[in-house]
Amino acid sequence: MRIVDQAWPLLRRIMGGHTAVYRATGGRIGHQFPGSPPMLLLDHVGAKSGQKRTTPLVYVKDGENLVLVASKGGNPKNPAWFYNLRANPETTVQVGAEKRRVRAHVANEEERARLWPKAVGTYGGYHDYQERTEREIPLVVLEPR
Repeated sequence: MRIVDQAWPLLRRIMGGHTAVYRATGGRIGHQFPGSPPMLLLDHVGAKSGQKRTTPLVYVKDGENLVLVASKGGNPKNPAWFYNLRANPETTVQVGAEKRRVRAHVANEEERARLWPKAVGTYGGYHDYQERTEREIPLVVLEPR
């Protein structure tokens, strides 16, 4: 069993705490920590369960769009939020104090070729995650709606 899989219960508690503080402070705490990339709160609906969930994620700005990296730390499988967005692409995000309505789509090859270097520039760990896995890590583009 991978360390990430073993640590998942602890990571879920940490992410839940991050989400609670982010929401309670209107994004003043949790949007960006010194020396860290910016984070948003992604609302998504479970593809199978229909349950609403919120996940804090690093994002990359691309004009009016926001880009998410479905890395899951280099795990062989995509994160659950990726499948949830594919099933239910219309959603909301909170970026700092601002809540936005967005529509998600998986970046095509051309978009990915342009956006991947921006993602790695925002958080260099994505390069290492891609090296760890055989799958091509998808990028998800969130367009305003």
